[in-house]
Amino acid sequence: MDSPIQPASTSKSGFEGAVYKGKTVVTGTGSPDNEAYQVFVQGATGFVSIGAVREEAEQRAKAFCDRKGRAVESLSETTATPPYVLGNFPRVEIVFDCVVVNGSTPSGEDDPKYTKLVNLKKLLDSGIITQSEFDSEKAKILNSP
Repeated sequence: MDSPIQPASTSKSGFEGAVYKGKTVVTGTGSPDNEAYQVFVQGATGFVSIGAVREEAEQRAKAFCDRKGRAVESLSETTATPPYVLGNFPRVEIVFDCVVVNGSTPSGEDDPKYTKLVNLKKLLDSGIITQSEFDSEKAKILNSP
């Protein structure tokens, strides 16, 4: 189940009212001049990896900001926590804003592998994933074309 990208200030969270609330990590502060948006993606079954669900959410946020000629700045991420059972399929909600990039982007920012690795490290640092999960996902990212 994917919801449309909506302004965060006027839309309901995909985790609101859920029995399994998930875990939220603040990843940025945003700018008062930029409107925050949210994207919610849920796996169709409990067998979909949380990494695949997160990647889809990130891609949708990036495409949204790309259409505006801007870059994504993640503000927070809410992730379902195991067990992935009926009523708690893997799901991710990202609150983000689209920022103007002055001149050229910092080194590596346009590289999708770099972005994935930075986000993966944030998850490790916040305790959402373990070191072994980090190492496994990092290897997948680095070995992808």
